[in-house]
Amino acid sequence: MKVVIGAGPAGMMAAIAAASAGKEVILLEKNEKPGRKLAITGKGRCNVTNARDISEFFDNIPTNSSFLYSALYGFTNADVMRFFEDNGVPLKVERGERVFPVSDKAFDIVDALKNKLIGLGAKIVRDEAMDIKTENGSVTAVVGRRREYKCDGTVIATGGMSYAQTGSTGDGYRFAKEQGHTVTALYPSLIPIVTKEDTSALQGLSLRNSALTVTDAKGKTVYRDFGEMLFTHYGLSGPMILSASGHLGADPEGNVFSIDLKPALSEEKLDERVLRDFSAAKNKDLINSLSELLPAKMIPYIVERSQIPAHEKVNSVTREQRGRLVTLLKDLKFTAAAYRPINEAIITSGGVSVKEINPSTMESKLVKGLFFAGEVIDCDAYTGGFNLQIAFSTGHLAGENV
Repeated sequence: MKVVIGAGPAGMMAAIAAASAGKEVILLEKNEKPGRKLAITGKGRCNVTNARDISEFFDNIPTNSSFLYSALYGFTNADVMRFFEDNGVPLKVERGERVFPVSDKAFDIVDALKNKLIGLGAKIVRDEAMDIKTENGSVTAVVGRRREYKCDGTVIATGGMSYAQTGSTGDGYRFAKEQGHTVTALYPSLIPIVTKEDTSALQGLSLRNSALTVTDAKGKTVYRDFGEMLFTHYGLSGPMILSASGHLGADPEGNVFSIDLKPALSEEKLDERVLRDFSAAKNKDLINSLSELLPAKMIPYIVERSQIPAHEKVNSVTREQRGRLVTLLKDLKFTAAAYRPINEAIITSGGVSVKEINPSTMESKLVKGLFFAGEVIDCDAYTGGFNLQIAFSTGHLAGENV
């Protein structure tokens, strides 16, 4: 008997791989339904994987990418795409080579995994794993809240600590520690940023086609991006910001987020553009002259930060004042104060040390029959489908070898 703990993407794929190899498999899940976190990924659309060449994945995995070589090449993104299409879920490729179901429904991905593992004879049992029993350095049973499950192999696929309401409450880290494993420092990744500046006036404003540069406290550039972002009542969010957070380590405080609102224009060209707008509105107040340049919600905020009086007539705005305005539009700075709470993170950075896991099998080097898969391992990637690919690949490798 093999027991997989956790019916997320890694756990369900592990159960499928083990059952495909003819093993008797029980998949333990404490939630009423499997795949609860998977069902809300990608805003409910599920960014299954990324379509770029598998060799490019390693550039998008900042933590322990080389550990994943066997897993990613053993069950590639092409294999993942083939799996879902063969199991009734047509896929499509969008911007950034992100792969989604054609239906835009994450539940189709969940159902394909669930139906496949049940079809192979694996059983999903609603129970919460509480402990793992070992004798002479080998797994002998998983103790559930309801009963004990005798087994000679188990896969810990319990996820991280993000989105705790979906069941990711850190159980796997506890199981690992109890078996003598090292768990590295845990912190949120792919998470919104709380800023020192008050952004409440911009709450809900979404920007497209903006450029982002993030510098650390010493002024070194740590991240650049172009795309979409969102202002919130506490700071910054949206795709560019979440991606940037993956580069900032355990504490983002002091990192500066510089937003170029007009990346297509140089400062000189933007100054010419502002002058033209001013000429067309020379009898208007400054605050009423920027509607062609900025979203309505942003105008009062930009005017306030420019320190030009809101009701200054544009024909009275000095060259120096105009220069401040142009600089602000090209370099709107926000300073990070903290991450949002870890339960709001898309993924958890840190986890079971890869030094104690065999990369060719995902088996513990300390306990025979103990395997790890997915987010519980100290590996994480940027947004774009890379983290789900890690879950599927490590789950498949663990399931094949358990």
